Amino acid sequence: MNVEEKRVSAAQRKATDKYLEKFDEMKIRVPAGQKAAVKAHAEAQGESLNAFINRAITETMERDSEK
Repeated sequence: MNVEEKRVSAAQRKATDKYLEKFDEMKIRVPAGQKAAVKAHAEAQGESLNAFINRAITETMERDSEK
């Protein structure tokens, strides 16, 4: 790919920025090698890594609040 193909229009950048405003970002650290195992598990469940992590967080918080 050359530089011309990577350019994004101002309208596309604005649309992307507006979409991303709906989300907060978190950075997590896992032991070396665990990311691949978690990603493989997520894929085995038919989920993306992001969807799996979000589900794991939600389910754990719900379970913890029942205590």
